[in-house]
Amino acid sequence: MSDTEQLPVVYLKPGEMHCTEKPMVVVTVLGSCLSVTMFNRRRGLGCICHGLLPHCSRPMNREVECPDGLRYVDYSIRQMVKVFDRHDVPRSEIEVKCFGGADMFTQKNGNRGPVSIGKQNIVAAEKTLASEGLVPRVKDVGGRQGRKILFYTHTGEVLLKRLSSNPDIISQEIMKLGHPASELKEKK
Repeated sequence: MSDTEQLPVVYLKPGEMHCTEKPMVVVTVLGSCLSVTMFNRRRGLGCICHGLLPHCSRPMNREVECPDGLRYVDYSIRQMVKVFDRHDVPRSEIEVKCFGGADMFTQKNGNRGPVSIGKQNIVAAEKTLASEGLVPRVKDVGGRQGRKILFYTHTGEVLLKRLSSNPDIISQEIMKLGHPASELKEKK
């Protein structure tokens, strides 16, 4: 058995974030949702989020946090950056990767026509990362296919599998991750 086969597996559901210095594999499935991974080799610190929507609709200030904030791409990214700040990791040492944001669902955008939630999530991630002084090293975003990603928290490596463009198949993959991690075993 190789070292990677013995790593603990965490299943990241929509609206969650996971940060750790322990070696493990974090698995998530994305349609229009967007995941950002952040990694620092020196500290062995890895973080990943799974944002459903681009922005929290409630204005944020220091006294009031966004309810269910990790559901939002911008909020999740800022929370991950805070973790790296607490570990005294300079921005120049954070390796960032972005995944997801497929065109699965659209919403009306005034007179400008429909805009996909996936595209809005991508734009929110790009703006938030830029405001934090971070540039993604790798991006696999947009398109019409969902993605299943495996994030190796101790190396920063991300393995990606493209899923069918059928939203029902993506929903089935997401439902598999809806069970507590203790009930699931990684299927080979």
